[in-house]
Amino acid sequence: LAEPLGRWLASIGVHLLTGGGVGTMEAVSRAFAQVRPREGLVIGVLPADLPDGIAVPREGYPNSAVELAIFTHLPLSGITGTDPRSRNHINILSSDVVIVLPGNEGTESEMMLAVRYGKPVIAFFGDHDVDWQPPEGVPIARTLAEVERFVREALAGRLA
Repeated sequence: LAEPLGRWLASIGVHLLTGGGVGTMEAVSRAFAQVRPREGLVIGVLPADLPDGIAVPREGYPNSAVELAIFTHLPLSGITGTDPRSRNHINILSSDVVIVLPGNEGTESEMMLAVRYGKPVIAFFGDHDVDWQPPEGVPIARTLAEVERFVREALAGRLA
């Protein structure tokens, strides 16, 4: 799901913003970055570790496809992703549209924040099962075409 989504997003002239990590974030970022020509950047909002109370970049971040890394002092993620000390708030508040791919607690927390902040959000699960359900009102897309329609409607007037 991540690779076709990344390629499509790159083709429509938007930026891609992720948490800058590995796995799905890296797959969508790599696919986006490989599209040539393209207008948008791969942006990663990165967590920090806080040894002795001093923020240092977390090991393994950013993934190799990130072109603009935004280093934060925020250590929390995963199940604590809705806590004010999580970068997930920055990710969601900085996004025009949120597309959630199958993931774990961090992904679920980003979806909850998107709903809280009133951002257009869609779950692109394809045929994958997840251990949690999106909040009421969040559509579940099974195909890329469904995601494309949702994004185009959400960005109507912004896309060239």
